[in-house]
Order: sequence, then structure tokens, then C-alpha cells
Amino acid sequence: MAYLATGQPILILKEGTQRSRGREARRRNIAVAVVVAEALKTALGPRGMDKMLVDSLGDITVTNDGATVLEEMELEHPIGKMIKEAAKTQEDMVGDGTTTATILTGELLRKAQELLDDDIHPTIIVSGYRKAAEKALEFLDEIALEVDPEDRKLLKKVALTSMSSKALGDAAEHLAEIAIDAVKQIVEKRGERNYVDKDNIQIVKKEGRSLRETELIRGVVLEKEVVHPAMPKRVEDAKIALVNAPMEIEKTEFDAQIRIRSPEAIKAFLDQETEMLRKMVMRVKEAGANVLLCQKGIDDIAQYLLAKEGILAVRRVKESDMEKLARATGAEVITSFEDLRPEDLGWAKVVEERKIGEDKMVFVEGCKDPKSVAVLIRGGLERVLDEAERAMDDAISVVADVIQKPKVVPGGGAVEVELARRLKSYAVKVGGREQLAIEAFADALEVIPKTLAENAGHDVIDTMVALRAAHEKEDGFKMGIDIYTGEIVDMVEKGVLDPAWVKEQAIKTATELASMVLRIDDVIAAVREKEEEEEKGPEEKEEESEEF
Repeated sequence: MAYLATGQPILILKEGTQRSRGREARRRNIAVAVVVAEALKTALGPRGMDKMLVDSLGDITVTNDGATVLEEMELEHPIGKMIKEAAKTQEDMVGDGTTTATILTGELLRKAQELLDDDIHPTIIVSGYRKAAEKALEFLDEIALEVDPEDRKLLKKVALTSMSSKALGDAAEHLAEIAIDAVKQIVEKRGERNYVDKDNIQIVKKEGRSLRETELIRGVVLEKEVVHPAMPKRVEDAKIALVNAPMEIEKTEFDAQIRIRSPEAIKAFLDQETEMLRKMVMRVKEAGANVLLCQKGIDDIAQYLLAKEGILAVRRVKESDMEKLARATGAEVITSFEDLRPEDLGWAKVVEERKIGEDKMVFVEGCKDPKSVAVLIRGGLERVLDEAERAMDDAISVVADVIQKPKVVPGGGAVEVELARRLKSYAVKVGGREQLAIEAFADALEVIPKTLAENAGHDVIDTMVALRAAHEKEDGFKMGIDIYTGEIVDMVEKGVLDPAWVKEQAIKTATELASMVLRIDDVIAAVREKEEEEEKGPEEKEEESEEF
């Protein structure tokens, strides 16, 4: 709403639009971020509590995984949605550290609110935060320990640290070993650097047995069954054809009418169709394939003919699975049966249909040097399977992070306290009002060790005093909180290690998100369509329908 010099009002925004500006808008936005961060705080660390999330359909998820909690939360406020997007970016980039990034964002904004209350301009706070983040990343690089990506013991420590908050019991070590084997199998050398595409690790969950019976399949698992009961259910020394074409007689693109006046003509017509299918089957046979994995459909007659030739066939395989099969078996995906040649075939030690629980699945395993593998997770309950899948995903992600960027930092809050200590010294050199923002950034970093101590039931003040004192000594940057005893110990010796890349990304994500929220000083929210419909009277609705 605006007013002319005469005092006459001018309507600028649509009726029902809500607007908040300046301090009020900023305060509301910060409050939302702090509330979301508070919701995740109690989930941090090995002694973090679980959240029970019930969606609109009544489905229940029980987890303390930050990425899953945020994904399942139906956040309405735009700032809540921004946090959700930032958390997804963190998860996509490094696969871990979502809870840390969200809690740090909330604390940065809480500290910023205190500075705003002291009349420090948001632009100065944002500038100070960015300088602090830049310097924190420099310090992080200095204290990060360079490691050998081939060091299996170290990779196991990193994997176990990432899974420490999940309720896996004595199965954690078994899952960590599988995660390491899976990642090391698919790693590729690109120039001087290692590259890992986590999409090449297929995770399949099936109820039954125990977590300790989770296994790594050096190949691919297809959630399909063999198409014909007369086909072999197990083929050893499998020569595999991957075809992205239907083994069916395709209908013409235009309508056609065929007039048949005699039974002989009908028989000739059907015989011709059968002959065409027979030729396709013979192309597969002549190429030397004894397994056919088809992305499209397979006709009933073709199924019978394939079974007669002793070929195991699976139809309607997903495109993503076809890509994995090509990487695992070394086969080429062919788009026409006419183009199928012996050199296009892949190989696997065995292809077998097995019944897992209530479902039949086809296992393609024992590949020579598969660049795509599968992890079959077993467990007694659906909830246990879901949590094991999240734990496996985290373990795979952090192992991949260390293999790609071979640097680790001590966990248990050690790295955050060390960065905070160094940033406070740096802030004095900067001076001015930005010094206050850098000091606020340093204080915000300490929220991680404080939360770890609080969630473990230890006295926060005593723990932080002891932790800060330990960091004043030489090699003190390795000192962190032993969650189980409350003592300050060497985290490297304890084997509590995080990938440096995860911490780096968490600081970047939190700083960028906090800076964006602080720069917003005007929120204009349009009236929603449903609310607009409800506000309209019956006469207005009737007029609209007549115009239409």
C-alpha cells in the first residue's frame, strides 16, 4: 500500500499479501533457522537421540540421521525450505555432516542476532563471517592430516566414526569392511586423482537373517525373476548379452487392415511372426550368449524359444541397472538384435535366480573386475534395514571422500575448538566491528563440542574448560571429547577421524546460508491459491464460471 500526496491510497500488491520488513523480518527468519537447528541438536554424536517422524500418510521413520530428518520434515517457512536445500547439497557433495552444517547455521544466526541487537549492520556481520570462514578453511587445511588412501585401517576408523551414531551394535565393523571393499572396487584413476561415483554401488535391502549376514556382491542384483519356468535358474561361466530392444513384433505406427479369407493365410501370418522371433533368438545363440538381459519386453513365443535353447532371460531391466551391468560385466548395451556380436558380450562367474524372503531376485556375480557392485543388506526388521542403509550410505560416502581427498581431521569436537581458538587470535588482527563478527563465528563453532558433551550427559562448562586448556598445548589440536567417559583424549590415537572434506563443506554451507538469511530485510508473501479461493464469495465464483 502506498499513498499519493493527496492522501489517496494506491494498491500495489495483491490483496491478502503479507509483508514484513527490517528488524522484524530478520528476527523471524533467524528464529526459524534456530528452531530447525534446535530440533537436530539432540541427534548429534554417538549418544544422540532418535527422532520419530510420521508423514501425512502415517508412515513412520525413526532415525537420528540429519539428512533424513530434514527430508521428512514438511517445512512450510521459506527459510526452513532453504535449510532443507542446503542440507541436501551437503549430502550430495560429501554424503555426511548434514547435522553439523545445520546446527552451525543456527548458531551463526543466533550469534548474529546478538550483534544486530547491538546495532551492528548485517553487511558488516556478513563480511566478518566470510573472512572468518575463509581463514577457518586455511586453518583446517593446516591441521588436516595427510593420509594414504590405501591404508585400510585408517579407512575403517573413518567409516566407524561416521556410523557411531547409528544403532548397529556389533555389526558396525562388518558393515565398515563391506563399505571399504565396495568403494575400493569402483574407484577410478583420472589423471593424478582418484574418482568415486557412489551411484555405481547398488544398495538392496531384504528382510530376514541378521545385519551380520549383509554381503558384498561383486556384480549386480536385479529385483526381477527369470521370465520362463523352463529356463535354467543358474548359469555358470555366463556370457551375457545386454539388449535395449524388444524381443517382440512391434506394431506399425499407422493403422492397417489385413483381410484374411482362409485358415491357411492365418497360419502363414502367425508362422511369419514366429519366424521373426526365431531369428532374434538365433542371433543371441549365434553370438554365444547363454544369458539375455533385456531392457524391453520379451514375447511369450520368444520366451519359449529361449528356454528351448537353454538361455536364461530377464526382461524389463531398469536403465540404471543396465548401466551398472555394463560396468560390472564389461558388456556393451546393444540397441538391435541384428548388431549383437560375440565381442559385445559380458562375463560373470554365475548368474542365478534366488528367493530372498518373499521375492525372487537374479544375482549377476563373480565378475572379473567389476566397476559396479551391490550391497545386499539383511536385517530382522524394516526399521533396522532402513537405519542400516543410512549407515552404509554414510560409510561409503566418507570412505569415498578420503580416497578422493586423502586428508582427515580429529573428531570429538577437536577441530572446531582448534579453529575457534585460532580465529579468536586472528580477529584481534582484523580489528574494528568485523572483529566482533569473527569472534562470534569462533564462538558459534564451539556449539559442536558443547552439543556432543550435552548429548552424552557430561557437564558442558567443565568439559569446555578442559578442552580449551588442552588445545593450548603443543599438538593440542588432536584433543577431543571421549563421549563415553567425558575425558579429553587424543582423537587420532582413539581412532575418531572425520574426512577434512566433510568439515570443509559444512563450514562453507553454514556460512553461505547464514549470510543469505542475514541479507534478507523484506519478506513479501503472496496469498495462496487455496486461501484465495476460500476468501471469494459464492457470487464471485459464479461470475468466474460464467465468464469461462
